[in-house]
Amino acid sequence: MWERVLVAVLNRFFTVGRVELTLANGNTHSFGDPTAPPFHVHFHDDALIREVIINADMAMGEGYMDARMTLQDDDLDAFMSLLVRNRDKAKGHFFMKLRKLRHILRQITLRNPIGRAQDNVAHHYDLQADLYALFLDADKQYSCAYFEYPGQSLEDAQAAKKHHIARKLRIKKGMRVLDIGCGWGGMALTLARDYGAQVTGVTLSREQHKIAVDRVAEARLQDKIDIRLQDYRHVSEQFDRVVSVGMFEHVGPAHYGEYFKTVDKLLKPDGVALIHTIGGSGPPQLTSTWITKYIFPGGHIPALSEIAPHVERTGLNLTDLEILRLHYADTLRAWLDRFMANRDAAAALYDARFVRMWRYYLLASEMTFRHGDQVVFQLQLSKSNEIVPTTRGYLYEQPLIELT
Repeated sequence: MWERVLVAVLNRFFTVGRVELTLANGNTHSFGDPTAPPFHVHFHDDALIREVIINADMAMGEGYMDARMTLQDDDLDAFMSLLVRNRDKAKGHFFMKLRKLRHILRQITLRNPIGRAQDNVAHHYDLQADLYALFLDADKQYSCAYFEYPGQSLEDAQAAKKHHIARKLRIKKGMRVLDIGCGWGGMALTLARDYGAQVTGVTLSREQHKIAVDRVAEARLQDKIDIRLQDYRHVSEQFDRVVSVGMFEHVGPAHYGEYFKTVDKLLKPDGVALIHTIGGSGPPQLTSTWITKYIFPGGHIPALSEIAPHVERTGLNLTDLEILRLHYADTLRAWLDRFMANRDAAAALYDARFVRMWRYYLLASEMTFRHGDQVVFQLQLSKSNEIVPTTRGYLYEQPLIELT
């Protein structure tokens, strides 16, 4: 019975390309365009049939991780591309209806109070530091880079991202800056060293906090940078500037109002904030259940319509909104290439299953940015429309920084 249901469901789902699926019982079924070359998928476990029907997103990820599902030539790139391209054409499909129902239910239950927020952060960011060294740039930038031209190196693109953000912040020497979710300290180091700012960075990751503190000491910038193991909601001072890069995805819709009210409270009357976050270019959707379980518990990718009402209820003005398209796809491809080049080292740190999990995470994310509806939002906020220039020309001028 489950096999018949699966065949019926997949016959309607696959309209782009062609998939040949061989089940554990030896039966083979073909789906999609009969004139296209087939891509072969093998289920080695009968339980996958039922699991795919109930939650295809989770079943595909777990099946690949556990090697209960194998792919032609282990070509995960081609498989992911097929899934994303067919998903985008299957708006009214059974899988999409189940996905919408799970989105509604998760909106009711998704909450990240202070204690749980720290646990969620630890799940991902307190992994061994050696893992991140296998694929990140030397500055440990774990967010979307800003590629100014084709072929730009990951290192240069990550540096360009930081300087692009600094220009939007209109940083001047001596300004007090709060970095919400400061990670391993790269943005704080850049703003202090290159722009003369006084930076307070807050993170909930013990591993990131330790490394960031060590990096600040190594750079001899302890007088300019204060890295705290602290929830942003517990910060009490006011700042000239607030920046947050790659942290808002962990806030959760139930806390968006609290987040922007806190930014409003912490920002001085003539202050500027820059929020850099992954977002969806369409209506609100459910974040991958597999990603939520294995990679980012408590995470949610916001639609602009989920963010805007909460900004409107504060004293903040949205003075600029930039949408970075495909930049994260290229960032993720660079990370994936580096990770796969170091997969033996990753397996030595963890195991082969972890390598398959991490490969699936990086590639699924890339395909969603490259073929799906995920982008990056950069929201510039201020309490006055007169604080920042009225055109974007200042973003592309060479900054004149006088630190002496």
